[in-house]
Amino acid sequence: QVQLVESGGGLVQAGGSLRLSCAASGLAGSRYAMGWFRQAPGQERAFVSVISWSGSTIYYADSVKGRFTISRNNAKNTVYLQMNSLNAEDTATYYCVGDINSPTVRNGKGRYWGQGTQVTVSS
Repeated sequence: QVQLVESGGGLVQAGGSLRLSCAASGLAGSRYAMGWFRQAPGQERAFVSVISWSGSTIYYADSVKGRFTISRNNAKNTVYLQMNSLNAEDTATYYCVGDINSPTVRNGKGRYWGQGTQVTVSS
């Protein structure tokens, strides 16, 4: 059974940093692309970032370019999202998502989703 579990969310002051992790299980032998979406109260679910299995293909939403960095460690079955220079607009529930290719994940059509981790940025 495929399971994605996010961690690392919490409360942080504006200008601070957080590092989210997504641990995947049940994907042995599958070279899945992984990514992150987020949803703020009253807003639509929005793409944040995606990384291919090899790490050769990476995309970021314009709203996080230059501040967030996605990476992965396939030996640990884990994908990360380093978030710097956080502001109130980054407050949202962050979801980990995975599927066979990057465009599918980027378009919000990934097959597997985590339960989400809450990120709250205070001023």
